[in-house]
Amino acid sequence: MIRLNLEAAQNKSFRVLCLGCHSDDLEIGCGGTILRLREQYPNSKFDWVVFSASGVREAEARRGAELFAGDQLGETVLLKDFRDGFMPFEGSTIKDLFEKLKNAPPPDLILTHNRKDAHQDHRLIAELTWNTFRDHLILEYEIPKYDGDMGQPLVYVPLESELCQKKVRSVLETFQSQRGKRWFEESTFLSLMRLRGMECNAPSGYAEAFYCRKLVL
Repeated sequence: MIRLNLEAAQNKSFRVLCLGCHSDDLEIGCGGTILRLREQYPNSKFDWVVFSASGVREAEARRGAELFAGDQLGETVLLKDFRDGFMPFEGSTIKDLFEKLKNAPPPDLILTHNRKDAHQDHRLIAELTWNTFRDHLILEYEIPKYDGDMGQPLVYVPLESELCQKKVRSVLETFQSQRGKRWFEESTFLSLMRLRGMECNAPSGYAEAFYCRKLVL
């Protein structure tokens, strides 16, 4: 497996591949971690792929990438229009896209969905991530939802409270199309980060959490 050498990341281009099904998944699931990596590693680059972003959701996805990755957004920015909820039925086409991603500069870290996520689109992207990138460090982020599929993550990223507020503020301001959903509110996102912060004893009390199948030390 490729090892994540954060000391080397200070002196070279540290590349992160960010994979999200829908136009707010990356920002909700690991937006704080992306913001922290940007601050800690100014040489980092974030390649950004969203599989379902059409119409107003495409504009929101682009705005989200610009806000969270900023001037460290990588050369690969793909906003596709696969139908929400139907991705497993378009698996071969999506797999072709993953094969093309292998031709991009190799990532040092991949952020993707949890393979046990209750949403069928999320599970597919997680499976294809592992199927395509077999020798990389992959962290699977979590998305709160009605299905109640929260598990027991193993990797935690402590976040300063100011960074959490910035993440949540950016999510709420960017993804206006989701305003009508009852779960789309500040307390939902802060509560999850507060619970994960408690679990890892984060100094600020806040953290994001990830699932990791393999890790080389």
